[in-house]
Amino acid sequence: MPDMLANTAQTLQLARETLDIEASALLQLKARLDERFVKAVNMVLGVQGRVVVTGMGKSGHIGRKIAATLASTGTPAMFVHPGEASHGDLGMIQVIDVVLALSNSGESDELVAILPVLKRQGVPLIAMTGGLTSSLAQHADVVLDCSVDKEACPLNLAPTASTTAQLAMGDALAVALLDARGFKPEDFARSHPGGSLGRRLLTHVSDVMRKGDALPRVSPEASFSDLMREMSRKGLGASSVVDAQDKVLGIFTDGDLRRLIEKGADLRNLKASDVMHAHPRTIRVDALAVEAAEIMEQCRITSILVVDEAGRLCGAINTNDLMRAKVI
Repeated sequence: MPDMLANTAQTLQLARETLDIEASALLQLKARLDERFVKAVNMVLGVQGRVVVTGMGKSGHIGRKIAATLASTGTPAMFVHPGEASHGDLGMIQVIDVVLALSNSGESDELVAILPVLKRQGVPLIAMTGGLTSSLAQHADVVLDCSVDKEACPLNLAPTASTTAQLAMGDALAVALLDARGFKPEDFARSHPGGSLGRRLLTHVSDVMRKGDALPRVSPEASFSDLMREMSRKGLGASSVVDAQDKVLGIFTDGDLRRLIEKGADLRNLKASDVMHAHPRTIRVDALAVEAAEIMEQCRITSILVVDEAGRLCGAINTNDLMRAKVI
């Protein structure tokens, strides 16, 4: 095939026209929002089951995204392909569900075929369509007007502005439902445990701290040599100093060691209690790991000791531990 290069000026002009057309479609969509949208939100809030999203072709692709957005923001949702629904998948839809059907024309054959069955079953139906007098609109309990003046496609054929309008209306629905349900960042994190927000809001200090034999600790009477050996063995860059009941008395870090050497201190006869930093920063074992990261950043420290409610040593964390857990 011969090499083909786009005309720069024409390409940029078409791209800008596309964005202008779709932006205009969204502004018109905004102006048409009325009580029907509120009714749709209340319908979803009132059902005991799920939002079953359905649509053919490009509307189906948008529907899958809307279902995923709803599900991740506190509204149980799933996508059912209308063609498959006619061949058995209609059994997935229960009377306790609400159906959200997408079709720009409102006359997609596969979608129209299942509408009478949904009505006979008494399943509530929300239509997202540009065909306000279509079969879909006539069967629907609520019609969300997603009509557009024209597609961004120069041929006015490929679904472009119309699918953008559907997508935006779906987002508006999800956001309104999220707010009505009192959905919080913690709720979002529970459905996104693999994401950065999930790690920040679900990872606790106890999940990432060093404990047991990996936890450096010495008594206040330990010699300086024993303190250094404990720090070297455990590789934390610090050691806790605890009493017989494991209550934290202090901490000694690599930074403390450098400062002693700079001062020319005679280290041979010193004990842990002589060199420790008393009353160190600590964090509760049930705190979020991100709280430990915030304390370390604010106090410009690289390690923090973990204690229980009685002040007994439970563990220790440094910045490397938090980085491995992808908390920071």
